[in-house]
Amino acid sequence: MKSDLHPEYGPVVFRDSTAGTAFLSRSTAVSRARSTVEWEDGNTYPVIDVDVSSASHPFWTGRARVLDSEGRVEKFRRRYGQRPSGRS
Repeated sequence: MKSDLHPEYGPVVFRDSTAGTAFLSRSTAVSRARSTVEWEDGNTYPVIDVDVSSASHPFWTGRARVLDSEGRVEKFRRRYGQRPSGRS
């Protein structure tokens, strides 16, 4: 197997800044700021700050709104109407 081909795979803490939650996982992602955090087990891990996670995304929290109450075809027909036939 070739050396230095695959990225480093190890533990990383993902921290959601909007929900104030964090979780420990394994990933090949690398923090650009190279910041670390001390986790609950006493070990220090690299941390990656994310804007949205399952703790803050509207779909997962149940706060999602349906914006399109009518179908797209009906909206198109209402907006543009029926075009006269015979035109190319």
